[in-house]
Amino acid sequence: MAKEEKVAQEEVQNEAQEQDQTVEETQTEAKEVSVEDKLQQAEDKFLRIFSEYENFRKRTQKEKADLITGAAADVYKVLLPILDDLDRAKENIEKAEDIASLKEGLDLIFDKLSKSLKANGLEQMNVKEQDFNADEHEAITNIPAPSEELKGKVLDVLEKGYTLNGKIIRFPKVVVGA
Repeated sequence: MAKEEKVAQEEVQNEAQEQDQTVEETQTEAKEVSVEDKLQQAEDKFLRIFSEYENFRKRTQKEKADLITGAAADVYKVLLPILDDLDRAKENIEKAEDIASLKEGLDLIFDKLSKSLKANGLEQMNVKEQDFNADEHEAITNIPAPSEELKGKVLDVLEKGYTLNGKIIRFPKVVVGA
């Protein structure tokens, strides 16, 4: 009986091992399936995030274009009354007999234009007799300075410079004393 018991025990052990192997294979397959599922879920999540980003980018570009168009329209609305004034001045040039009144009318229109542009953030740069700064000025030429204190300073402005809300949009073209 001892041999029979040993054989029976071995059979039980073999069956237990086979069951353990079957369980391990099932668990391994389950892990493989779950890894594939996780990969699929990650791909889906990536695609959703990418689509959201693309939608955000397109929406932002459209909003930026709308802002630029709106800003341009605001500038033109400011300039239209001045354009009307210039049209009236042009019509009256031929009829006018007094040059002083024409000059006065043009001065008024110029002042109106300057004030309108200044109200929208555009300012003329006053650089005459300031120290030359290559970051803020564009030197056209150097000429001998009339005095020692004017060396390295802006002597003449050939083209005015302008800032828009503190940012230089056109650099002044200047003559610098050497």
